[in-house]
Amino acid sequence: MDWIEAFILGVIQGLTEFLPVSSSGHLELAKLILPSQYTGESSMLMTVVLHFATALSTVVIFRKDLMQIIKGIFQFQWNEATKFSVKIIISMIPAALVGVFFDDIIESFFNGAVLLVGSMLLVTGGLLFLADKTKNTTKEVSLFHSIIIGISQAIAILPGISRSGATIGTSVLLGIDREKAARFSFLMVVPLIFGKIAKDLY
Repeated sequence: MDWIEAFILGVIQGLTEFLPVSSSGHLELAKLILPSQYTGESSMLMTVVLHFATALSTVVIFRKDLMQIIKGIFQFQWNEATKFSVKIIISMIPAALVGVFFDDIIESFFNGAVLLVGSMLLVTGGLLFLADKTKNTTKEVSLFHSIIIGISQAIAILPGISRSGATIGTSVLLGIDREKAARFSFLMVVPLIFGKIAKDLY
């Protein structure tokens, strides 16, 4: 049953990760329905591992963008590539701080908290509804925007709040171009997921 459950959770993750519907929220609901062997720390670790798998696909899709970010960091020149790299790094800081200092509290959210998940799914729906009503622009992500979007990503650690929905929705509400917002959203999470996996393996 263990491998069947892992396979089902993997399918759910694959179907929901690139949609603004909270893959972690759906995973928690699925773990409750199955019922799951994963609780607390093991539940969160399983969710992170599943996100790691989709992060690998993101690396493949955005490999040119990621290479640009890496080059920007090591060029030591204040050009567009470096500016974009700095924005990605800044956006990671809030979620990284939450993950380091509130790890135990976060684990408690991954223990069948259905009411929390349901409430956060409603929050995600409300944010997407508001974002859908805004007009599209051609505005780029600024350094200030990256901080606000980073805070949204940190809040989206809660199961039920879609990370992509929160970050893209926040970006759109800030007036950022939708395509640029989506690109920034998917790129900003890759280093965090790899960092989390490295921390857990250590």
